[in-house]
Amino acid sequence: MSASATQPAATPDAGAPARHTQQRKRQDRIRERVVADGFVRIPELAEEFRVSVMTIHRDLETLERQGWLRRIRGGATAQPSALYHGDIRHRTATATTQKASIAAAAEQFVEPGQALVVDDSTTALQLVERLPALGPVTVITNFLSAVKILAGEPGIDLVCLGGEYYPAYDSFFGMQTVSTMTSLRGDTLFMSTTAITDGRCYHLSQETIQVKRALMAGVSRRILLVDHTKFSRNAVHELGRLSEFDVVIVDAEISEADLDMVRRAGPQVVVAETGTPADG
Repeated sequence: MSASATQPAATPDAGAPARHTQQRKRQDRIRERVVADGFVRIPELAEEFRVSVMTIHRDLETLERQGWLRRIRGGATAQPSALYHGDIRHRTATATTQKASIAAAAEQFVEPGQALVVDDSTTALQLVERLPALGPVTVITNFLSAVKILAGEPGIDLVCLGGEYYPAYDSFFGMQTVSTMTSLRGDTLFMSTTAITDGRCYHLSQETIQVKRALMAGVSRRILLVDHTKFSRNAVHELGRLSEFDVVIVDAEISEADLDMVRRAGPQVVVAETGTPADG
């Protein structure tokens, strides 16, 4: 008999489930702390939870990937910045007047009987609130916030794209979300983007990019909803060019330089203040 045959079989780690539960509870408490206080320090967290500094670093990395916070030197914060735009709570409270005007301008592109695809943007959410009065329509979305608004509304047929749930975005992402969307077909997509630079749209996470590209591929018409702040932000992952959209709706506070850049990209441009195509 060989030496390897005499070795005892490996046994499952009985403590793994308990450690995983403990880890999830710790990360939940860290998330609650940073959202409530705006900032947490790594040494204080390590002392409080009686774990190593490296364990806290790994926790913060996980929470950053989920969209709850951004890591900074010595700790983490939930406050938005040029490269981190906050969880859904922060995004919903940003540029609300401009988003409302963009949503009002977008109404002209909603036709009864259409199948509308809506992404997880808070700008599109303003339009979602108006859809019950514009139906009947079918709405396809990965945004749980939109599902909550439209569920049970007369004249709304609702299709929710499932997948891995990201609480910071209140949305579903992942390959299951992409796979479900590839089996569907919509008429018009309403979506936003995190940042626009040199005629290109960018986002912070690859997970977001994968789903948004699937949404874009599954429709006949693509409408981009963007307020003026998107032109002064930065992000890492490229979604696509402005020229890939049929219509771009912007608010009236957009600069002339940014407006000219959008026009030169080729799509129809709508300035939300009037809701009519911009000159040129």
